[in-house]
Amino acid sequence: MTARTPLHRLQVATSLYRFIEDDVLPGTGVDSAKFWKGFDAIVADLGPKNIALLAERDRLQTELDGWHQSNPGPITNMKVYRAFLEKIGYLVAPPKNAKATTKNVDAELATQAGPQLVVPILNARYALNAANARWGSLYDALYGTDAISDADGCERGKGYNARRGAKVIEYARYVLDRTVPLAGGSHIDSTGYAVKAGALVVTLKNGKTTQLKNAKQFVGFQGEAAAPSGVLFMH
Repeated sequence: MTARTPLHRLQVATSLYRFIEDDVLPGTGVDSAKFWKGFDAIVADLGPKNIALLAERDRLQTELDGWHQSNPGPITNMKVYRAFLEKIGYLVAPPKNAKATTKNVDAELATQAGPQLVVPILNARYALNAANARWGSLYDALYGTDAISDADGCERGKGYNARRGAKVIEYARYVLDRTVPLAGGSHIDSTGYAVKAGALVVTLKNGKTTQLKNAKQFVGFQGEAAAPSGVLFMH
C-alpha cells in the first residue's frame, strides 16, 4: 500500500512529498507551507471540475458508441450525422465576435511573419529544426532556384559559379534596400557594417557613412561591434 502524507485536505504519496520537499522546492525561494496550501486550493477548485469533464467525455463516448452500433458501416447521410453530433453537444455553434485575448506571446509568433512548423516538443531534433526553419538563407534560395536567371554565364552547376554568386549578392542587396533602406545611399554600394553607440553604421564605396532610415529596424548583431559577422533586422 502506498505510504501517504496528510496535507490539508490532501493525502499525498510520501515519495512525491519527499521529492517536492527535497529536490524541487530548495533553491526556488518558494515556501513549503505556502506551496502545499496553494496546491491544496488548486486541487479543491479544479478537482470537481475535472471529474465533471471526465464524466462528460464518458457521456459523449457512450452516445457515439450507441449511434455507430445502431448505424454500422460508412456514414451515408452526413447531414443527419452532423445533426446528431450537435444534439448531443459534441459539435457546438461557433461563437460570434470571438476575440483571442492571450497575452505575453513572443513577437516571433504573434507579430513577425514566418514559417511555423508544428512538431512534438519532446523530440529535440524536430524542435530545433522547427526553430531554425525561420532563419533560411536568402542566398541559398536565390542561388538554387530560377529566381536568378541562368543566362549570360550564370547557370547553376555542380560547382560554385562566381558570376551567379555575384548576381545573388546584388539581388539580396536590392531586397535590403526595399525592406531595411538606408537614410542615404544603397546597400548595393555598402562596403562595411559596424555598430556604434547601439546604432548600425554603414560605410559606402565613396567613403561616406550612413545609417538606417528607420533605426528601430536594427535589433542585434553577432561578433565584434567594429565588424559584426551577422546583423539582425526586423521589418
